[in-house]
Amino acid sequence: MALPRVVILGGGFGGLHAAKALRHAKVQVTLIDRRNHHLFRPLLYQVATAALNPSDIAMPIRRILRRQRNAEVILGEATAIDVPNKRVLLRDGAVPYDFLVIATGATHAYFGHPEWEKDAPGLKTLEDAIDIRRRVLLAYEAAEREDDPARREEWLTFAVVGGGPTGVELAGALAEIARHVLAKDFRRIDPRTARVVLLEAGPRVLPAYAPELSEKAAARLTRMGCEVLVGTAVTAVDAQGVVAAGRRIRSRCVLWAAGVLPSPIARSLGVPLDRVGRVKVQRDLSIPGAPEVFVIGDLAAALDDQGRVVPGLAQPAIQGGRHAARQILRTLRGEAREPFRYVDKGTLATIGRNAAVAQIGRLRTEGFFAWLLWLLVHLVMLIGFRNRVLVLAQWGWTYLRYERGARLITGQVPQLLDQESARTAE
Repeated sequence: MALPRVVILGGGFGGLHAAKALRHAKVQVTLIDRRNHHLFRPLLYQVATAALNPSDIAMPIRRILRRQRNAEVILGEATAIDVPNKRVLLRDGAVPYDFLVIATGATHAYFGHPEWEKDAPGLKTLEDAIDIRRRVLLAYEAAEREDDPARREEWLTFAVVGGGPTGVELAGALAEIARHVLAKDFRRIDPRTARVVLLEAGPRVLPAYAPELSEKAAARLTRMGCEVLVGTAVTAVDAQGVVAAGRRIRSRCVLWAAGVLPSPIARSLGVPLDRVGRVKVQRDLSIPGAPEVFVIGDLAAALDDQGRVVPGLAQPAIQGGRHAARQILRTLRGEAREPFRYVDKGTLATIGRNAAVAQIGRLRTEGFFAWLLWLLVHLVMLIGFRNRVLVLAQWGWTYLRYERGARLITGQVPQLLDQESARTAE
């Protein structure tokens, strides 16, 4: 008799932990992802700002699951779910399932302006991080060669759109690069004069945190040399910068961290979605009318005990993946299912060297202690012993010397600079 087939879409936090939670079960697990690696997204901004190498935060999914005998990995892209016939439709075929866990996450949201993406890249993949790293370094190289003071100022202005954790972390890292990492590397320009502008449409940065932590984070960024503009919605983005609150900010390097858009595969399920496109799941994270299909992570509009939507963070995704696996096992044993109960283990965001904010239960703290907590939590969550050792060593060197890996790719910059000049001339 064939074992029940559990198909998992997505090799992120939710999908991976769902697969691992089924390692001793009498089921056949098939994990499908369009990339062959698990990406530790909380540290992606450090790849974008040259503090870490891509291999430090990515690990092959096959390597992670190689000892799990009931698991297989398929490299493929799902285009739709055929719920009536219990099939996942891929670009090059179809995979049947008995149970399905959808953990495909989210992508960038440009609020109805997809044309902004080419001039303001977001940060969701390794490719995004490498592109942002290229743009940042290219801006300094272009400024070094620019004779016109106004155009040089444009190259040395970095605009970060969105004051959530990603935006705050990017802005802080860019300020450190300018004031410390590259401070003595150029002859014609002074990188310390670079302008880092953080734009947030809401009344404060880090809106998911307590107001006092938001204020401290904004104050810390200001001391680091960032301009923090709240209540400043971006209304236009182009190759010369952004328009925000009726004001033109000229910048040749605009980075997007303002929102997320759930995976479009949700629309193929034929179930109710919320206003941003997340699936309105049942209490057990299954979808209405198809109890064998679970939706977790950023794609699910799951509610906590207070009726609030569970945030799209790593911990909720991990807990959702483990919960879905438990409900599959309970179903196979003929037991009643349990409702999903999210346990908030706190949130952390780093601002720069020695500085972070932490909100864990009633604990509200910032500064060096919060940074140590952030460091410990992220090291523990990293997949693979090798990754932990490399990241710890890299961070130690960065902490002591204010060094980053920026010089490792400067050899590519002349060619990239020529490409950028040609694009600008067009």
